[in-house]
Amino acid sequence: MTTPASEGRRRAIEIASNRAPRVFQTQDVKASDLFGSNTFDQQAMAERLPKDVYRSLVKTVHGGHRLDQNIATVVAHAVKEWAIEKGATHYCHWFQPNTGATAEKHDAFLTTGDDGQPIERFDASQLIQSEPDASSFPSGGLRATFEARGYTAWDPSSPIFVMDSPNGKTLCLPSVFVSYHGQALDKKTPLLRSDEYLARQAEAVLALLGQRGTRVFSTLGPEQEYFLIDESFYTLRPDLMACGRTLLGAKGPKGQELEDQYFGSIKPRILAFMQEVEHELFKLGVPMKTRHNEVAPAQFEAAPVYESVSVAADHNQLTMEIMRRVAERHHFALLLHEKPFGGVNGSGKHNNWSLATSDGENLLDPGATPEKNLRFLVFLMATLKAVQRHQGALRAAIASAGNDHRLGANEAPPAIISAFIGEALTRILDQIESGKVKGATAESQVINLGVSKLPELARDNTDRNRTSPFAFTGNKFEFRAVGSSQSSATPMATLNAAVGEALEEMAKRLKKAIAASDDLDTAVMSVVREYVTETRSIRFEGNGYSDEWRVEAASRGLLNLAKTPEALKQLVAPATKKLFTKSGVYRADELESRYHLELERYVKDLEIEVASMDELVVGFVMPALYKHQGQLASSIEAVLDVLEDETDLLAPQLDELRSVARLIAEVKSKLEAMRATVRATHGKDDEAVARAFSDRVVPAMEALREACDRAECEVDDALWPLPKYREMLFVV
Repeated sequence: MTTPASEGRRRAIEIASNRAPRVFQTQDVKASDLFGSNTFDQQAMAERLPKDVYRSLVKTVHGGHRLDQNIATVVAHAVKEWAIEKGATHYCHWFQPNTGATAEKHDAFLTTGDDGQPIERFDASQLIQSEPDASSFPSGGLRATFEARGYTAWDPSSPIFVMDSPNGKTLCLPSVFVSYHGQALDKKTPLLRSDEYLARQAEAVLALLGQRGTRVFSTLGPEQEYFLIDESFYTLRPDLMACGRTLLGAKGPKGQELEDQYFGSIKPRILAFMQEVEHELFKLGVPMKTRHNEVAPAQFEAAPVYESVSVAADHNQLTMEIMRRVAERHHFALLLHEKPFGGVNGSGKHNNWSLATSDGENLLDPGATPEKNLRFLVFLMATLKAVQRHQGALRAAIASAGNDHRLGANEAPPAIISAFIGEALTRILDQIESGKVKGATAESQVINLGVSKLPELARDNTDRNRTSPFAFTGNKFEFRAVGSSQSSATPMATLNAAVGEALEEMAKRLKKAIAASDDLDTAVMSVVREYVTETRSIRFEGNGYSDEWRVEAASRGLLNLAKTPEALKQLVAPATKKLFTKSGVYRADELESRYHLELERYVKDLEIEVASMDELVVGFVMPALYKHQGQLASSIEAVLDVLEDETDLLAPQLDELRSVARLIAEVKSKLEAMRATVRATHGKDDEAVARAFSDRVVPAMEALREACDRAECEVDDALWPLPKYREMLFVV
């Protein structure tokens, strides 16, 4: 007879199996006509602003100029009228505090005039700045709890948008978030600072190469991986609800072994979800391009066309939020955790990064002329130098409790940061280093070696390396180690700062070489050759999972920071401090606060997991084991009443009963061991607590999970209350 404990599971399977794809109401309109309809984009600006105001605002949005305060009143009025026509009743400054999520405080346009009559009002001061309470956001000790003032300031470089909701619409102003004393309290401010710093250094290098008056900015296209499971299973899993991942769960008989999920036919319910997500994102001007099944069952990916790095970071936050909202409409639970299910692929957010010019050129795209190939080599080598010098900072930028589970497992790159550039480029760099390509009159040699064909060579003749954390993929670098739930802002701010520093040093070397040479090409190639030699240690073309690579990486001087606490320590390493303070991306106090903030987040994440695991074991696993044990004992006792003279026949059943009893004792022992490791962390400072969780608490949790997963396999299926992997991953 089915017990009440498993009734919920049975009912969830029935519900999930019988759901039909959601049909959402949409206008019969082309995607290109829908695109950006809920954004105050350049077309809306041109239609609603006087020409001089429009030109000034466009310079701010696209030209890197500061906002002219004299036009703010006109812009605010136009934005208000546009938003009200769209149906908006409220506005908010939409910002990204150090929680990793987004935040907003809504204010109504409606107010009363001097005569007491209602009126919609939105002035320049409301457009430019707001003051949410900053005391409840994490600051890493940057400010005391009683210091409540924090300011949001509109970021004109990111499009204003209107967000739909079931009962109204809200005007959202993308913003930065700073303290009363000007310290960055968000993830976006450092990103904007990094892009400005990088642009200055890149433009200086271009000027030395003879390309003056060109503006440079970094670009990003973040591929977003995620899982979808039916919400009926989600609500029966306290660990998923509290932690975003399954803390227990035996591997099912089928996972991703057959490799039949990747790029497979998309199930109707999933496709309906994807289509509605894209519909909503198109309205918000998010250029979503690709959708497909990922490697693991119930895992998927969405990828946009690249944009400027700050807009792309904003749009990725919007993508995650829209996915959550649409998932609820389709009775799905969206899982963005890096490792929601053990034994199958985790999820990443592959950050495709490059450098572009205001003329529409990609600086990491090899060209068909000697000049463009030289330029490509300069920026390629500066990027490799940046990764080599600041591998620790880059590893720290993607460190989290969730990413620790993913890195180095099931196609995720390892924790050792290295760069993959492919066989074709490696061959070219080797020949440059050996002196076979000298520059100047030998420029034709560069072309003959294949530099002009690199986009084709890299895509067609060089295999991809899915174990590389930082891979060149033809005309961009793919930072594959970023976690799926993470904001792109922090890793991209770190990368921008590191490349900016490398370009600053490159400019100094180029000036010296140019001054000593009669030929620009010869001078440039001499500096490129130096960088080829200096970056050899960071370039790796092989299997990042192999034991041999770990040994070789150590001999090269590369860092192997497998766990978050040791990775985060790199934030306060001398080289990292120098990088961020020199570039202006972080002030010294901001960087110190980030370190403590991330340590605190790591510990809190694990404290929540420990509490959830304790609840699961006590409230779900142990009762199921006791019931199973009781059933076995009752069965044996009943048989003994009938076959009292043939007890030898019951020997296997008695062995099974003993096995279950031993398993109960083991689970209880490992539960207490986990509790003891947590108690032992009390009274320690932040660093010591984080290390204790990493070194002792996490292994204790893993040991407890192993015992509980064996229990799931042994207990009568009708007694097991928690949805199993075979149900969550395959019943859609």
